[in-house]
Amino acid sequence: MLLNTDLRLALLNPWQRDFPLVREPFAHIATSLGMAPDEVLAGYARLQGEGALSRIGGVFAGNAGGAALLAAMAVPPERLDAVAAVVSSHPGVNHNYQREHHYNLWFVMTGQDDAAVRAAMQSLEETTGLIALQLRMLRAYRIDLGFDLRERTAPAPMAAARAAQPVAEADRPLAALLEDGLPLTARPYDTWAQALGRTPESVLQTLQQWLDEGTLRRIGAIVRHHELGFDANAMTVFNLPDAQVDAFGEALAREPGVTLAYRRERAEGWPYNLYCMVHGRDRAAVHEVIARAIADVGLAPYPHEVLFSCRRFKQTGPRRFRALPAATAPEVLDALAG
Repeated sequence: MLLNTDLRLALLNPWQRDFPLVREPFAHIATSLGMAPDEVLAGYARLQGEGALSRIGGVFAGNAGGAALLAAMAVPPERLDAVAAVVSSHPGVNHNYQREHHYNLWFVMTGQDDAAVRAAMQSLEETTGLIALQLRMLRAYRIDLGFDLRERTAPAPMAAARAAQPVAEADRPLAALLEDGLPLTARPYDTWAQALGRTPESVLQTLQQWLDEGTLRRIGAIVRHHELGFDANAMTVFNLPDAQVDAFGEALAREPGVTLAYRRERAEGWPYNLYCMVHGRDRAAVHEVIARAIADVGLAPYPHEVLFSCRRFKQTGPRRFRALPAATAPEVLDALAG
């Protein structure tokens, strides 16, 4: 049974950030809503079952640790489903989308370090027989993706991303747990503390320190936008002079409706170095935000392209602090060969 709209909003909208860092966070939320803690826990479990809630976890800064790489392949249309299945089967891939472009398959590979990501990319290229654009992030201007579920587009304006302290080596096991998601139990931080041989107080103190230092952009409900009605999204890419890209990127990050903004390396045959994402409930809403942002920031004179997504093959959490298990399943390879 699906949750009603009011309860869905109450459990998700206010708690996408500032999730309670107390021993019994679900009881804290229950008190604010006039509900019983068990009802809140059951509500979150149901949202996960529906697919609307990916996890309750953390969004780390780009330089907090681990590595990630945006990649794109130009896949012949008749091979797209098979190649997408191989890409999605890799445990390091956390996002995999078809976009309306010659480069039609876009995905993010994550790993514990740059060497692991590069090795994984080489494996995918060898398996598929396709060469990928590999577009390393150089600077994040806005990576804190959140949604106001009452609006047509997301989210409200925010300041550009600030510099962050990386996760200390001793704290990487805690980062891996946060990346995986909070257990839906009455005292989830206690569960983590027991697994790590720490006290709950030290776990909570470290999480708060990460937030204070910018290591974590937020702790809260990580939602899945398609399941919540944000069916349209577009990545807009710009080719800007290198000396000007940071100023434009910072301005773009402050535009209402822009959900992500970052600078990436160029690649052979791909001249673009500034990216932004806009998510909305329909294409018209997304087009409106893009057009307004381009005008407001002064980007109209520069070459750009708008790449709408048309299919989502995979959307999960990253694996920047967790080791990668074995990758491609034999049956997926068989499908590719067929």
